[in-house]
Amino acid sequence: MRGRAATVRFAGAGALAALALLLAPAAPVDAAGGGTVWTVGGGAQGQLGTGGTTNRLTWEQVPGLSDVVQVAGGREHVLARDAAGQVWAWGDGAKGAVGDGTLVDRLLPVQVAALPAVAAVATGHYHSLALLPDGSVRAWGYNANGQLGDGTLRKRLVPVTVRGLAGVVQVVGGRNMSYAVLGDGTVRAWGGNGNGELGDGTTVNRLLPGPVSGLTGVTDLAAGRNHAVALRSDGTVWTWGLNTSGQLGDGTKVNRTLPVQVPGLTTAIAVASAADTSVALLADGTVRTWGEGGRGQLGTNATADRATPAMVIGLPAVVRIDAGRDHLLAVTATGQLWGWGFDDFGQVGDGGTVNRRVPVPVTSVDGVVEGGGGREYSVVLRAP
Repeated sequence: MRGRAATVRFAGAGALAALALLLAPAAPVDAAGGGTVWTVGGGAQGQLGTGGTTNRLTWEQVPGLSDVVQVAGGREHVLARDAAGQVWAWGDGAKGAVGDGTLVDRLLPVQVAALPAVAAVATGHYHSLALLPDGSVRAWGYNANGQLGDGTLRKRLVPVTVRGLAGVVQVVGGRNMSYAVLGDGTVRAWGGNGNGELGDGTTVNRLLPGPVSGLTGVTDLAAGRNHAVALRSDGTVWTWGLNTSGQLGDGTKVNRTLPVQVPGLTTAIAVASAADTSVALLADGTVRTWGEGGRGQLGTNATADRATPAMVIGLPAVVRIDAGRDHLLAVTATGQLWGWGFDDFGQVGDGGTVNRRVPVPVTSVDGVVEGGGGREYSVVLRAP
């Protein structure tokens, strides 16, 4: 949901090699050929995309989508990008995040209106973002904090251009804020800033993109509910924003309006973020987590919050990490999915509703390329 792992898309035996692409900014790279989309968990707003609003403990394929190369989960809405660059959306439409010109929940995928072919998509709580091949960005949905970056506070039911951006290689959405990583490794941020989420040294909202201060060499970025996590090309991780659960990983619970380095991480290759939990994937395939842990989302067999990184236990070497609100997903090089954390609606995907404090294998889906999710659900892309 909030915070995606890298924009590089990969699957199968070539995944480890593909991770090397994260070490330098690049345009998104898709898996060879498109796949299918599968969902599980809570479905009250139609976020499962299968035509109803019933919760499900078993994975089911989203109908009508067979050539998908990327998925992104918002709080209760989902975006899917197909191989032709078309964007499809479903779920909670009450704030315009579906982008079809209405405020109607969509129980099945609908095409996002007035949008050219895109290179990548991302979601926030109630807003959506699309990166175009020319490096510009479109946004739509809720805009009460300026998270659409069009200079207004107007909700947008169809995509509008984010002003003042060029050369973008990654887009990321948080609760009420948005981010863009540029090809030169710098970051732009806009929207809500009450906790320092924009990383500009202030707590003043921005209606237009502005630079995250002093941050360069960024190759991957993720956003939580009210904080951000950035990976630099030297393998270090930097964070800023809300820190009440230790999600910044600097050993304190002090909010930061400027980026601070997470100590002890020098070989990270990707980052992700749940609501108030941060995640780093290391070059050896192991995963570190920090921040909120009350629902098992740290994967350490404990429920205490942590203000410094800890190793996720019982997890095989993985090549990708993704997050929902309070649960996490990881994918191995063979496409096996693992999950842990909050499982009240079955969003971990293992067929139950018991919170998982350590990772468990999700055996009912295979060939997973990437995953994600939101408040009560998960979504995965499966290879063809």
